[in-house]
Amino acid sequence: MTSPEIWREFAQDPRSPAYAPMRAADADRDVVLRVLGEAYAEGRIDAGEFDERTSAVQAARTLGELPAFLTDLVPPSRAAAQTPIGYSSIPPLTQERVEAEAVARWEKSRREAFTMWVFVSLVCWVIFFATTFPNGHPWPVYPMLGTSLPLLGTAIRRKDMIESNRRRIIAKHEKAVAREAKRRAIEQQKRRQVERRPPEQA
Repeated sequence: MTSPEIWREFAQDPRSPAYAPMRAADADRDVVLRVLGEAYAEGRIDAGEFDERTSAVQAARTLGELPAFLTDLVPPSRAAAQTPIGYSSIPPLTQERVEAEAVARWEKSRREAFTMWVFVSLVCWVIFFATTFPNGHPWPVYPMLGTSLPLLGTAIRRKDMIESNRRRIIAKHEKAVAREAKRRAIEQQKRRQVERRPPEQA
């Protein structure tokens, strides 16, 4: 039977919500495929199940998709239900969270564009009424038109801007997770070195 320690062979624990949205590497899929091969050789899954799971694993894109193929093959570990030392403090990135943050960023861009339009318009009209009114040409119309373009653009490009925000949010999260994984790897390496260090002789 496969040991629960199999999860240590992944670059990041695929059971962790913080790492689940990350793209799976070939090495991650190979770990699952090896476990499936061992299970088939031991008779715990038949040929049909082996072929079906193997095809699904090869098509998996994220780490979060992989644990489902092993839940009935790998015994649960106490560590899976607990938060180990040095575990990721990064909150999980759900689809709902990505969507909400992407829309919030677009709304912020729209507010900023509207604020700029109002500010420039007010300043220009104040100057106009203080200096050239009533005989002067209403020149504030031109800067109003110019500053209205970004505001109009946020409305026209709403869908594209939100999609761009989604990509940036996911990319930022993946970088943060990668930094956290590197930190954890360094901590684990230090702990192993301490554990392997021979006791000092009296």
